[in-house]
Amino acid sequence: MNQHTTANIDTDTAGAPREVWGSRLGFLLAAVGSAVGLGNMWRFSYATAEHGGAAFVLFYVFLTFMVGVPVMIAEFGLGRATRLSPIGALRKAGGSAWVPLGYLFVAAGFLILAYYAVIAGWVTRYAFDAVMSPFPPDAGVYFGEVTSGITPVLYHLGFMALTILIVAGGVKKGIERVSTVMMPVLGIILVGLAVWATTLTGAGEGYSFYLTPSFEELLSLDTVAAATSQAFFSLSLGMGAMLTFASYLLRDTDLPRESTIIALSDFSVAFIAGLVVFPVVFALGLQNAVSESTVGALFISLPGAFQAMGATGRAVGLLFFGALFIGAITSAIALLEVVVSSVIDEWKMDRRKASIAMGIIIALLGILPASDINILGAMDAVASEVFLPLGGLFLALLVGWGPPSRRLEIFIEGSSPAIRPLMNGWLWTLRIAVPPLLVIVLSRTIPAGIGAIRAIGG
Repeated sequence: MNQHTTANIDTDTAGAPREVWGSRLGFLLAAVGSAVGLGNMWRFSYATAEHGGAAFVLFYVFLTFMVGVPVMIAEFGLGRATRLSPIGALRKAGGSAWVPLGYLFVAAGFLILAYYAVIAGWVTRYAFDAVMSPFPPDAGVYFGEVTSGITPVLYHLGFMALTILIVAGGVKKGIERVSTVMMPVLGIILVGLAVWATTLTGAGEGYSFYLTPSFEELLSLDTVAAATSQAFFSLSLGMGAMLTFASYLLRDTDLPRESTIIALSDFSVAFIAGLVVFPVVFALGLQNAVSESTVGALFISLPGAFQAMGATGRAVGLLFFGALFIGAITSAIALLEVVVSSVIDEWKMDRRKASIAMGIIIALLGILPASDINILGAMDAVASEVFLPLGGLFLALLVGWGPPSRRLEIFIEGSSPAIRPLMNGWLWTLRIAVPPLLVIVLSRTIPAGIGAIRAIGG
């Protein structure tokens, strides 16, 4: 009989009770839900527009599988081997010297969720407004209304309340149950929208921009850095989410197989989202709004496009922002789980109390980016473009160059014999290719993050 369907509790390395996933499918959908979110549809669209379209997409898909998958295997293996959340896992795997990395993971999840929930609140407002009335004619003015005053704070707090409720329900009854229902719905909506986008007059220009690479951008280190940052953000790497989810796995899980499935699913959602966004934007001649604003692709250009389409656009807009909300909530519960699981492991707090306490603190921090979009941009620059690559860099060093016995446990245990030759390639990628690549990325993103912080003060 399959252990995954019969066991609800396992033990951690100290022998204490620990929850486990109810099924392999539940774990996969929860992990895909963690990876698939606003990063695939909000961040991916504007990053693609800013960095030459297809050139960025090519780097993104290459880095997702050649860098993202081995780093994900390392996170999964570390979580499964220790059966602990980030702080405890790093302490057990590397000793006390590596504990700061665990705190970095938790800090990344904490900071990202604080502003991520603000953007999710915008998404919720757009979806609700689409139900009540057509999109307004001036999308720029409407976006200003959505992101200013008390309204974004209230939507942010409401979204955080829902996130807390789900995480407090536990791994199986909360996170897994929600992900199992929502992720198939998200896939169906996106595929339907992509098929509909092919019918738009002028969509060909959007496909051309999206699918034809620019040679100049292919030679740009900024494009490589942006694609690497996007891959880490989108796959939820460097923040401890995958490590935490893997701590609820049993030993017989094939980590390379699951990592590849998750990476493929994550890329597919981002790619399909692009097949919706760019045909719509180009069909209505709104591409300048995308390239001039990091938020324009979704929150200015698309509502403007939906408004121009009349009743059809209203229905399409509701579906699109509904899909965006699903992606946002499944990612948000993973981010909160990193923090909550760490508090449970380190301070032995009850899950419900930990969820409420940590959720409230994050929600309070999120009032700052909800009140000032510049603060939101600075938090995104620091968390996603500095914390995540930095976390991935040190994780690669620990797992890639750590004790051979630990490497064997993390990379080999549970994998099928047929895939083990490929594991050696991934391991050497983790050891040789990932660290210098992430150093290059950090050399570009750290100055940008410092500049974003200074811009607030200035």
